[in-house]
Amino acid sequence: MNRDRWGPTAGTIALALTLSVTSGCGPGGRATRSAADSAGRDRARSVTSGPAKVTIPDTTPVVLFLGNSLTAGLGLLPEQAYPSLIQAKIDSAGLGFRVVNAGVSGATSADGVRMVGTYLNLPVAVVVLELGANDMLRGQDLDATRRNLEAIVDSIQARRPAAEIVIAGMRAPPNLGPAYTERFRDLYPELARHSGAALIPFLLEGVAADPALNQADGMHPNAAGERIVAEDVWKVLEGVLRRVREGSRAEGGAGS
Repeated sequence: MNRDRWGPTAGTIALALTLSVTSGCGPGGRATRSAADSAGRDRARSVTSGPAKVTIPDTTPVVLFLGNSLTAGLGLLPEQAYPSLIQAKIDSAGLGFRVVNAGVSGATSADGVRMVGTYLNLPVAVVVLELGANDMLRGQDLDATRRNLEAIVDSIQARRPAAEIVIAGMRAPPNLGPAYTERFRDLYPELARHSGAALIPFLLEGVAADPALNQADGMHPNAAGERIVAEDVWKVLEGVLRRVREGSRAEGGAGS
């Protein structure tokens, strides 16, 4: 999605952002959350393995999706959220990874710092990091957001040095001002470059601000939007997964 497409709906997006801030908060806060947010959090605690609910051994390498309501699939059935659609693609390709959806509605980058350690006990092979949008919605200091995201990356690299990281970029609406929106947009490619991570330039490319692809709140993709998100994520993630798989095979051959 380009900025011109975003611009004409800035008023609608700004309203949606305001509603988001007032109706939900991250695990670090204690504001009253909506029933929908609670349902999203409950859903996000479970491991998703695609619509077929394929039973995979716990030793299977994990693709961890660490994010907020966009990853949790707020307002959707679990199998409609893009991480579940990615699991179906993984299964179809015979790549042998297990998706863990660690999306939590309202989560901020600071929440991610607290959350990530819990999941690194799993055999994590790839982490898709999708956080920061709620920081932006609250107008938080982007230097703090950057430090939090860097801390998450540092934790992953310290605990799981062989794990690959994919950064899911986000963008801010223009009503937040050009300086803020530019800094927020640039935060993600800079983080990817400095950490050696792969980059999804904008998670909601082609979906954001399109009423036909979003739920009534104007912010969260509907089932059709999730399918587009999954396709865009897969364009980056598939190559990463194949590289990890080939690396594992090479190590196995070297040790035999």
